[in-house]
Amino acid sequence: MKPYFAYVLAGLLCLSSAVPVFAADTTAPDPRTSLGMTSEERAEFLSEMRKMLGSIQGILQGISSEDRNMIAEFATQSGNRMARATPDTLRNRLPQAFKDIGGSTHMLFEELVIRAETDDMNDLLKHTTTIMNQCMSCHTQFRAD
Repeated sequence: MKPYFAYVLAGLLCLSSAVPVFAADTTAPDPRTSLGMTSEERAEFLSEMRKMLGSIQGILQGISSEDRNMIAEFATQSGNRMARATPDTLRNRLPQAFKDIGGSTHMLFEELVIRAETDDMNDLLKHTTTIMNQCMSCHTQFRAD
């Protein structure tokens, strides 16, 4: 696979998912469900979101350079271990719909670790797109406040 193919696809994904945000009425109230976090929980949560975004960037870089170890390394960072690190005090208050999306997203990262061993790079890219669709679904439904 040509290295630039993954970058072009990632760029198009970002642009296509951002268009509705730019077109949104910023004066309207945010219809997403609040996760009801304290300021400390929110800071930690947003740090985890940045780590997940970094994982996606590293995975795409690994796919573009056909570096299976890089793909697995970055996918591991956002796998189930990250989900298990969520404090019970927060986990118990989160909506079930959020936990359903989040849990399956972390498991998709775990699946990518395994698939990185042998799957075709195009299949790994498709799987990464599935992960990004999960991210978009969650960010569309919930807000971290």
